[in-house]
Amino acid sequence: MVIVSELGDKTFFIAATLSMKYSRTVVFAGSITALFVMTVLSAFFGYAVQVIPRIYVVYFSALLFFLFGVKMLHSAYHMTDMAAAEELEEAQAEIQKRETKSSSSRSSPADLESGSVSYREGIRRFALLRFIGTVFFEAFILTFFAEWGDRSQITTIVLAARESVSGVISGGILGHCLCTGLAVVGGRLVSQRISVKNVTYIGGVVFVVFAISSLLLDKEVSGLVLVQ
Repeated sequence: MVIVSELGDKTFFIAATLSMKYSRTVVFAGSITALFVMTVLSAFFGYAVQVIPRIYVVYFSALLFFLFGVKMLHSAYHMTDMAAAEELEEAQAEIQKRETKSSSSRSSPADLESGSVSYREGIRRFALLRFIGTVFFEAFILTFFAEWGDRSQITTIVLAARESVSGVISGGILGHCLCTGLAVVGGRLVSQRISVKNVTYIGGVVFVVFAISSLLLDKEVSGLVLVQ
């Protein structure tokens, strides 16, 4: 479910765009760290919700998955063939905005030399900030905030409220690793070859099927229906 939610999403194109400019390894590390933190936080939040009776969680999650599915199908129906290009442009604009802020607030070596910090110490700090802050931190921050409140985060919370937390975390991270790895290795090529519209259609069907199957296969819900 993470794969159909994230493939062609904004976080996918953020990783793809950054990897065109910086080290793919560092971009992948920054992005996947953000997604790991987000997945773990979401899963444990879902685990805390387990105090609510399971039957209510099952009904609520089924309704939520169904609404997600319908929304994705509706979006796919009204989506243009240029959806991937539009997502890419949006991701590039967000990265450009972040880099403009970063460059305006960053000190130059000359500033460091004339300040109270020694020249050698200033250069060392400047190099460290350039290496860590400009790539890893940028990938982390952009991915984290792009993912906050996203469909995959809510899905993780809902699944963790019903299923094994360790299984949800493992599956979520695996899905994120596949999508992010695909993005940093050949994001632009993939965006040109795949149809975001078709992926959105598939994702919508998957969510609807999952909503229906979660009701039919859950023993507590099916047992209640049989009793009635």
